[in-house]
Amino acid sequence: MPSARKFALAAGAVAMGPLVLPGALGAVAPPEDRQFPGVIHLAVDASDIDRHIVQVHETLTGVTPDTVLLYPQWLPGVHAPTGPIDRLAGLSITANGAPVPWTRDPVDVFAFHVQVPADAQSIDLTFQYLSPTSPRVGRLEMNQSLMIFDWNAAVLYPAGYYSQQIAVQPELTLPPGWRSATALEQIGGAGAHLQYKPVNLDMLIDSPVYAGLYLAQFDLDPGASAPVRLDIFADKPVFMGVRPDELAAYRALVQQTYRLFGSHHFAHYDFLYSLSDDVMQKGLEHHQSTEVGASPNVFLDWSRTGIEHDLLAHEFVHSWNGKFRRPADLWTANYNVPMQGSLLWVYEGQTQYWGQVLAGRAGLRTRQQALDQLAMTAAGCALQTGRRWRPLSDTTMDEILNPRHPMSWRDYQRFEDYYNDGLLIWLDADTLIRQRSHGKHSLDDFARGFFGIDDGSIEPVTYTFDDVVAALKAVEPYDWATFLHERVDATDEPAPLDGISRGGYRLVFTDTPSDYNRAADDQRRRHNQTFSIGLDIDAREGTIVTVVWDSPAFHANLIEGETILAVNGNPYSGEALTDAIRAAKGSSSPIELIVRGEQRYRVVDLDYHDGLRYPHLERDNPKQPALLDDIFNPRLAPSK
Repeated sequence: MPSARKFALAAGAVAMGPLVLPGALGAVAPPEDRQFPGVIHLAVDASDIDRHIVQVHETLTGVTPDTVLLYPQWLPGVHAPTGPIDRLAGLSITANGAPVPWTRDPVDVFAFHVQVPADAQSIDLTFQYLSPTSPRVGRLEMNQSLMIFDWNAAVLYPAGYYSQQIAVQPELTLPPGWRSATALEQIGGAGAHLQYKPVNLDMLIDSPVYAGLYLAQFDLDPGASAPVRLDIFADKPVFMGVRPDELAAYRALVQQTYRLFGSHHFAHYDFLYSLSDDVMQKGLEHHQSTEVGASPNVFLDWSRTGIEHDLLAHEFVHSWNGKFRRPADLWTANYNVPMQGSLLWVYEGQTQYWGQVLAGRAGLRTRQQALDQLAMTAAGCALQTGRRWRPLSDTTMDEILNPRHPMSWRDYQRFEDYYNDGLLIWLDADTLIRQRSHGKHSLDDFARGFFGIDDGSIEPVTYTFDDVVAALKAVEPYDWATFLHERVDATDEPAPLDGISRGGYRLVFTDTPSDYNRAADDQRRRHNQTFSIGLDIDAREGTIVTVVWDSPAFHANLIEGETILAVNGNPYSGEALTDAIRAAKGSSSPIELIVRGEQRYRVVDLDYHDGLRYPHLERDNPKQPALLDDIFNPRLAPSK
């Protein structure tokens, strides 16, 4: 017999009300390709930059008594269910001036069941989006000088319809005196209050807004029928100085991309670019804009920030690969249907390839910087021990398995290798086509035939694995299905480096870093010794960021998060560690480290004697054609 106390607790639980079972509130209707009969009037006030609180008011017409509202969950470009629903607060719904009850679905927590009165023609919603106030909460989206605003964070939309069939009338209020840029077309408003042309929900969510006190805007394709602009927002005006040669390189990027694909799929395009140490640095693709953030010194120290110079090129390519032509399992009818990323090694991998190639062709990187970046990419992929057990195809689920959280053994676990392994696979394919066709064809032909169709159209066209194979065969007859399966689905195979050797180069290691490698470490604020002892270290604090699986550091039981205090009895510095690795070459004495972990200090003997190792590409056989050089050569304008 239960005790009186247990009985009282049980009785209290019953008194709170019956348990809501799955399905008790009614099913969430799947999306159908039909026009939503109403309109979302969406008014967003993002002017509270002190508290980072975004106020949202929606008026939704065309509602029915069984209306279900959805908060966007699966976000394009992110490939994962990362909609920030935990930041939605204060939800209140009214109809005819009276409160309307709502209940969150007990299974689908992104769905809200609304008890709309039968006589209501519309409902009004108010809520707040609580943007992070510190990095502890999440990446900052605004500060006192600039903000990045994503519409998906501030909208609820009706279930049961394709998102492209839902009309939205958006407006946005910014802090006084701020300027903005977006792919949306402004049609009204005054001062800080902006009104935009009505769009469907797909177009709205695909059109972020950048805003700030400081804006430098440049025309990258003067006189073009489809304008292309570079919109730079920064914490301070000093960061926004673009020299004529840098502007010329971005203008060349537009032309080189057009020459690659032979088409465009936007009415206008905005490179939205933020330069800030505070507001989030990231890259995200959109059909008619980028959403890119970088460190403030990109233009101040152009020659030393080459590692970031392909960011805009990568996202620009996505307008063709990913937004216009999209893997069939990444296209979804609305933002609450799960995505699948089986072809991310095409979506992201080939975009990574073209981003780096176009950065070289446009002059955003010098030829040597382009080769040095490729050497770093190839060496990093060759170091990935996770390929022993995990195929590349399995990494296409990484955004769902781990949405970019820190990892203890990144190379062994593998993470998003479809970017750089994908790049090397497409370099392999490019050089193979060039070799087999005796220089008559290349992957450029695939890009034009596959992504360059339907010039001017913005209606997405999906593709499958078989479509990719067929398009490759149309360029150069070959068993491309086997070629791709061997590189994507196999385990315990070496990194796909054949494109480098076939391109006339080989990957080598020397004891001297390239200028590009050294600058990349400075930009990342790292001391990178992954190719020697297996450590990547925070250059400011000596904290270990990465330990390479099966490396000398791994076998010395070093782990991510520990801090190196001393090297061979001397206070830690990058120079001290470099000197110790150099001195240990050919010696029998270990490198002695004193490290601090969470609970202890300890002495670690690092048994390594092969010296410093930094990746480079060098010409393999001068008699062999340097296909890599041709790949990075700029394409000439077609003769008229």
